[in-house]
Amino acid sequence: MFEDDQNLQGVLCINITLLRITEFLKDLYISPNGQSFIIERSGDLVVSSKIEKPFKIQGKGEDAKIERFPANKTEDITIRNTANAFMKRFGSFVAIQNSEQVKFQQNGGWYYAQILPIQDQHGLDWLVVVVVPESDFMTEIKRNTQITIGLCLIALGVATGMGILTASWITKPIFRLNKASHKLAEGDLNQKVKVGGIQELETLANSFNWMAGQLKESFDTLEEKVKERTGQLAEANQEISCLNVRLKSENLRMSAELDIIREMQQLILPKAQELAEIKDLEIVGYMQPADEVGGDYYDILATHGIVTIGIGDVTGHGLERGILMVMIQAAVRTLKEVEEHDPIKFLNTLNRMIYYNIQRMNSDKNLTLAILNYSEGLLSISGQHEEILIVRQNRNIERINTMDLGFPIGLDEDITEFISHTLIELNSGDGVVLYTDGITEAQNSQKKFYELEKLCSIISQNWHQEAEKIKNAVIEDVKLFMGEEKQLDDITLLVIKKK
Repeated sequence: MFEDDQNLQGVLCINITLLRITEFLKDLYISPNGQSFIIERSGDLVVSSKIEKPFKIQGKGEDAKIERFPANKTEDITIRNTANAFMKRFGSFVAIQNSEQVKFQQNGGWYYAQILPIQDQHGLDWLVVVVVPESDFMTEIKRNTQITIGLCLIALGVATGMGILTASWITKPIFRLNKASHKLAEGDLNQKVKVGGIQELETLANSFNWMAGQLKESFDTLEEKVKERTGQLAEANQEISCLNVRLKSENLRMSAELDIIREMQQLILPKAQELAEIKDLEIVGYMQPADEVGGDYYDILATHGIVTIGIGDVTGHGLERGILMVMIQAAVRTLKEVEEHDPIKFLNTLNRMIYYNIQRMNSDKNLTLAILNYSEGLLSISGQHEEILIVRQNRNIERINTMDLGFPIGLDEDITEFISHTLIELNSGDGVVLYTDGITEAQNSQKKFYELEKLCSIISQNWHQEAEKIKNAVIEDVKLFMGEEKQLDDITLLVIKKK
């Protein structure tokens, strides 16, 4: 200690020997077989709760030297294994900067060790280690487990005995009920059961006795009721037979009508020879109905140097769809023959014809319909349908949204204000792809849709081929996507390519 003017006042010294620290660690209870020790960063042992002197003195007198024990080479196997475990994990004791834990095996049992660095501003830098064998804290757990198992077995035995007694008390009246029910099943209806002691079983016995009385009364009048019911069933069977005959006749008639409509639809589709005569365009079509009668429409008519292409989709299912499809084809051909080239007048006139026929049929059907007119490299598009795909020679695809080009056919008497048209120029190698939603909304086993993006991708990949091969590639890809799933809607595809 120094005064303010730095004159020495005195020296105070406190000596704490390693043996005192060793005694402190011995008095520190960790567990029955646990121990603690302190080591330096070099790995030398400082003190231990198990080793009296963690060093040895070589020589005598002034030549005496103190030799420290490395922790991993001490005579105590636990200290030695603990030090080796930390060295194996961290490489050296210098690398340990925080409290860490390791687990190692010794003599067939697991030991858990924790190390904690202790440092101060005077240069003290020790590592305090505590080691506890797993058996110290598992012994009590095992003993408690054994006691618990014993108590459970005793409780189980008591519960089993009480259960047997209770079951015997309950099952005796139930057995009497069971015996009476067997006699009742054998036809002996004069059965009465008396049960006492348990209210629920008394109620069950009373119900059984009442049921036996009701059965006896019912059997007395059963034969008469059976005869009456047999007569009613015979009459009903006769009526059903008549209905089956009528239904069979109706089914044959409807099947014949469906065959006629289906044949009409196939007859009015454009033939391959007609399409081949169109010199400027390469055209192929495909239509596969989902039902016996389809509701998709497509047609190609070439007159007076103008190629008119129509594609549509009638809503719903059934016979009415096929009839409307035939009506549309007839109306389009009629307007073509009278040389109506104005797209607005063309679609509005066609709409009125279909609208009045739908009203006469008392139907709620309508359809989307797009009309395309091609002449000398120019393509006119009008009417509302699915997006129209313009495919360029370089395989780029332009998607034409038709929502603003028309209105569903048959919904309103006059749709003039909704009709518009757009012009597209087609060069050599360019083309058009038309389709119905039976392609884009085709589903696979995961209920996912085929979608327009996948259709565009297949078309783009195969556009360098002929129109027939492009059509085949699309249809094969759609069927591969659907797998074993049933076709839910009509599938129609038109591929048109400028030669």
